[in-house]
Amino acid sequence: MTESDKSAAGATPQTEPAPAGSGSQSHASAGSAPGSGNAAGTASGDAAAAGSPGATPSALEALARAQAEAIEFRDLYLRAKADTENIRRRGQDDVAKAHKFAVEGFAESLLPVRDSLEMTLANATASPESLKEGVDATLRLLVSAFERVRVTELNPAGQKFDPNRHQAISMVPVASTNPPVAANHVVAVLQKGYLINDRVLRPAMVTVAQG
Repeated sequence: MTESDKSAAGATPQTEPAPAGSGSQSHASAGSAPGSGNAAGTASGDAAAAGSPGATPSALEALARAQAEAIEFRDLYLRAKADTENIRRRGQDDVAKAHKFAVEGFAESLLPVRDSLEMTLANATASPESLKEGVDATLRLLVSAFERVRVTELNPAGQKFDPNRHQAISMVPVASTNPPVAANHVVAVLQKGYLINDRVLRPAMVTVAQG
C-alpha cells in the first residue's frame, strides 16, 4: 500500500457534533404542535363567541313578548283616543242642540195661548162678558205654561224688602201706609217679578215703607 492509500483507508469520516440544545429545540418544536392547535381552537372559539348575537333564547322570547305587548298597548291607546274624540264630538253636538232647541218645550206650551187669543179676537160679535171669559181662559193657559217651565210669580206685598229679589221704586213713611206696614217692608207692588228655578228672572218693582 502506498502511503496515500493508508491515509485514505485510515481516514474515518468524522461526524460533526450536533450543536448543544438542538435536540431540545427539535423536541420543543415538535411538541409545540399540540399547543398551537389548542391556541388555535381557543381563538376560533373566541371568534365564534364574538360573532354570535350574545342573546339567549329566553331573552329573545322576552323581547318578542315585550314587542307584542307594545303593539297591543298602542292599539288600545288608538282605540281609546278615537272613542274619546267621538264622545267629545257627540257632547258638542248635544250642547249645540240644547242651545238651539232649549225653548222648544216652552214654545209648545205657548201655542194654546196664542190660539185662545186669536179665537177671542176673531169673535167680532162677542160681548164684554165673553171677551173677559176668553181673556181669563187665555191667562190660565199662560199660567199653566209658566208652571211647566217652573216660572213662578213674585208678588211680595207686605213682605220684608229683599234687594236680591225686589227693586225699590220709591219709599213712603210708615205713618202714611194704610193698612200699616212695618219699616223696610213692601207697601205696594207696582210690577210683579218672576223666578225661574228659584233664580230671579225679573225683580218685582215695589214701594217700601221707610221707618
